[in-house]
Amino acid sequence: MGRKKLEIKRIENKSSRQVTFSKRRNGLIEKARQLSVLCDASVALLVVSASGKLYSFSSGDNLVKILERYGKQHDDDLKALDRHSEPLNCGSHHELLELVESKLEESNVDNVSVGSLVQLEEHLENALSVTRARKTELMLKLVENLKEKEKLLEEENHVLASQMEKNKLVGAEADNMEVSPGQISDINLPVTLPLLN
Repeated sequence: MGRKKLEIKRIENKSSRQVTFSKRRNGLIEKARQLSVLCDASVALLVVSASGKLYSFSSGDNLVKILERYGKQHDDDLKALDRHSEPLNCGSHHELLELVESKLEESNVDNVSVGSLVQLEEHLENALSVTRARKTELMLKLVENLKEKEKLLEEENHVLASQMEKNKLVGAEADNMEVSPGQISDINLPVTLPLLN
């Protein structure tokens, strides 16, 4: 008796979705740790929840070193791609796909040389590399933005916590003193930081 195969789709129940996220996140972190130990690899893992909370794991080197190494490699890859893509001058991805499609139509298959197929393959690989590089760049920017939001939220949390402590002290002092109803309106309420967009 095996387990029933789970259909991979969004879980509608919010609490079930949160439980599944937590369990699978922990499982993913465990697999990353095992990969690091078994293969002596430096592993960095970033997970961003639906609420925007950032979870990270790193082994071997610390996360910052791994990301810096990735950034350097990414920059080198982009420079190499720029050098390769300049002479190709293949236009947009859409134009490239149309070119491939026209070369591989059934009526033209017999007329296509190996050299032109190799050239098409190189064009496609370069276009794919450029697309992946752009996607990676956008993801790194997203991670940086989320880290900034996390810092702002932590600061707001500290401000609110200190205001709550202040209110508790004011409340304790008010319990010890007799306060008339007119004096209660004079107590300043805490001002919170504006919410993030």
